[in-house]
Amino acid sequence: MSKIEESVEVDVPLTTVYDQWTQFEEFPRFMEGVERIEQRTPTLTHWVTEVGGVRREFDAEITEQRPDERIAWTTVQGEVRQAGVVTFHRLDDTRTKVMLQLDHDPSGIADTVGDKLGFVRHRAKGDLKRFKAFIESRGSATGAWHGTV
Repeated sequence: MSKIEESVEVDVPLTTVYDQWTQFEEFPRFMEGVERIEQRTPTLTHWVTEVGGVRREFDAEITEQRPDERIAWTTVQGEVRQAGVVTFHRLDDTRTKVMLQLDHDPSGIADTVGDKLGFVRHRAKGDLKRFKAFIESRGSATGAWHGTV
């Protein structure tokens, strides 16, 4: 299992950043390789990804969610095995730090080699940079969910 930690500072207020992150169906707009996410229940999402020509589907369950603070998840069905947490930290009235911690368990030889070469870490870093560009260019979230799990 590999452990990935990445962060990005975003020039948008904390609540706006958190609100956007709760809009899982928008993730394909900034996450490379994510084709589609369906929010099936308040705590269950279904993901369709294609990375390196390999298509995968899996379900992820939100295990903890505290508005404006953190969202934690784990995969519960499918080929992808991972768990993670994203936390949101107010830097000042207009800036937020987003921190991602991800435990990724590669499956198969291609995943294992890609993981050892740092592809997962590189992708996570790129996804956070694209999220930053996405939310900063909008200046507002596409929606919000403030439930607690």
